[in-house]
This record gives sequence, C-alpha cells and structure tokens, in this order.
Amino acid sequence: MDSDPLDIHTLPGHLIRRLHQISVAQFMERMAEESADLTPVQFSALAAIHRHPGIDQASVAGLIAYDRATLGKVVDRLVEKGLVARGISKADRRAREVSLTGEGEALLQRILPVVRAAQPGILTGLTDSEREIFVALLQKAAIAANGLSRAPQRDLPSRQAAE
Repeated sequence: MDSDPLDIHTLPGHLIRRLHQISVAQFMERMAEESADLTPVQFSALAAIHRHPGIDQASVAGLIAYDRATLGKVVDRLVEKGLVARGISKADRRAREVSLTGEGEALLQRILPVVRAAQPGILTGLTDSEREIFVALLQKAAIAANGLSRAPQRDLPSRQAAE
C-alpha cells in the first residue's frame, strides 16, 4: 500500500523541519541555562572562526552554508556582543577578516561541552548505533544535495585552509 501523499508525517522535508525545530529549541534552552545569548548560526560562525582565525566573512558563510548578506548581519551581532573582531584584509582590502576576541574564545570554550552534550537529546529515541547511522545518512544526503541549496557549503580555498 502506498503512503498517503497528504500525510506530512511521511515527508522527509516536514520531518527534517520538525527535527530542526527541536534542535533549535534544545540549543536555545541550553544557552539560556548557561546565560549565553547565542543562536545556533552564531555558534556555527564562532566555531568556523575559531578553526580559521583571520578568515574572511565570505569564507565563513561558505563553511557554514549561509548566504553572505545574512552572515554579515550575524557577524555584526557577534561584533556588537564583543565576541568577534573584524578588520580589513591585508591581502584584499575589499574583504573583511574576522577573529574571535578573548571573550568570544572563552564563551566558545565554555559552551562547547554543553553543545556536545545536547546532541544526543536531539535524536531522543534512537540508540547510539542508530544515531551514528542517522548522522552518516544526513551527511551523505546533505553532501549529495549541496548544489541544490541557495547557500551551498563551500570548503576554503587551499591557500586559506593551509594557513
């Protein structure tokens, strides 16, 4: 018997959206418990900047699969919060380089264990091995569909990746 095409609870897009809702709610709850004013996208940006100090904003957008214009606003908020410093690139005066401030580094180190600990709760109901398989399948699907995104994930050019 075919599934009902109007039953949204069988549609991957709906289920992914619901899981995203759950994920964001869990993240925001944990950040509130830590008195950390941070969104999931801001966390992703901080993590990318931490891994690549001095990276330009456009590259951060590519690494976290976010459009450049919106990422600029995310970085604006992180700068306002004192978590990120932004400057003009010495290599390309049109580019804006970003790095974590001491406060940004301290916050990231403080919340990283909290974010890690929250991950299994997002997939409550799955065993450890099911979570592992599910994450591997999510990675496979995201990689395969990357080109369909309005903001595809992009790796750093080899020059920046090596720095």
